[in-house]
Amino acid sequence: MRTLTYGQAMVEGLRELLESDDRIHIMGQYFLGLTPQRALVGELAAEHPDRFYYPPIAELGYLGTAIGAAMTGMRPIVDLATASFMFQAWAQITEEMANIHYMSDGQTKVPMVFHFNHGIRGGGAAQHSHSPQAMLWNTPGMEIMLPSTPYDVKGLLKTAASTDNPTAWGDHVKLFMMEGEVPEEDYAIPFGVADIKREGSDVTIVATSLMVQRSLAAAGKLASEGISVEIVDPRTIVPLDEAAILESVAKTGRLVVVDECHRSCGVGAEFSAIVAEKAFGYLKSPIRRVVTEDVPIPFSPPMEEYVEPTEAKIIQAVKEVID
Repeated sequence: MRTLTYGQAMVEGLRELLESDDRIHIMGQYFLGLTPQRALVGELAAEHPDRFYYPPIAELGYLGTAIGAAMTGMRPIVDLATASFMFQAWAQITEEMANIHYMSDGQTKVPMVFHFNHGIRGGGAAQHSHSPQAMLWNTPGMEIMLPSTPYDVKGLLKTAASTDNPTAWGDHVKLFMMEGEVPEEDYAIPFGVADIKREGSDVTIVATSLMVQRSLAAAGKLASEGISVEIVDPRTIVPLDEAAILESVAKTGRLVVVDECHRSCGVGAEFSAIVAEKAFGYLKSPIRRVVTEDVPIPFSPPMEEYVEPTEAKIIQAVKEVID
C-alpha cells in the first residue's frame, strides 16, 4: 500500500485503463477541476496524445458523439467538468444514453462513462454548485458511482470502464487533495457493494462522496462524548446495496442521512424512504436528514455554510436521534 491523493489515484486509474484497453478514449481534460493537481491529467494526455480529444464547449454535441462511439464498440470516458454543464446535454443523457439498450431490446450497448464534478465548492454560486445525482437516479438505465476516497475512486473507475452499461461518475471537487491508502497491485471494486467506513453501535449514518468524510470527522468528535456512530458508504447508488444499509439500521436502531442534494427528492430522501419502508420496526427514533436546503446555492461563503450539510449539523442530528 502507498499513500496517494484522490486526484493521483484517479489519474493512475485512467492511465492503467488506457494502457490495458485500446478501445478507451478520453474526451475532455477537466477531471481535477482547477486544483493544483490538474496538471496530472495534462501529463497523462501528453503520454497518450492519440487517445485524448478536446471538444468545443458544446456538451449536447460531444456527449452525443461519445454515445455514438460507445454504440460502435468503443469505450469513451467523457468529462463534463462542472455538474451543471450536464444540463446542456440532458436530452442525450436521459433520452438516448439511458434508453438505447432497453429500446433496442438489448441489441445495442452503450459502454461509456461520463464524469462530473458536483457539490458546493466554495464561491461556485447557483450555476456551478449542483449535485444532480438524484436527477440521474430518477432516470433508469445507467449506473451511478459516488466515490469518497482515493481507494474507492480508482477501484470503482476500473469497474465503470469494464461494464457494458453507461455509468455516471460523480466526484466532489473538495476530495481531490485528500490522501488515502491505495494498493500497488491492480484491483477493482464491484458496483452495488457498500463499505462500512466506521463501525458503531448507537447511530447509523448513510452518506456518499464528500459527506462521508464530513461524517467521519463528526463521528470522531462524537466518540469523545461516548456516542458510537457507524458510517455506511454505498459507493454506488445504482446499483444500491440496500442490505448493508438495512443491516446497519437493524443494529443501531437510529439513522441519520447526510446528502449534498437538496432536501426535496434528493438521494437522502430515497435512503430515508427505503429504511422507512423496510426497516421501520427497528427504528428507535425518527430518521434525520442533513442535506442542502431547497434554495439556489449562494455565492457568499457564510451563506453557503448556512444552507449546506456541515460537520456541526451532522453532530447535532446524531444527538437529536440519541435523545
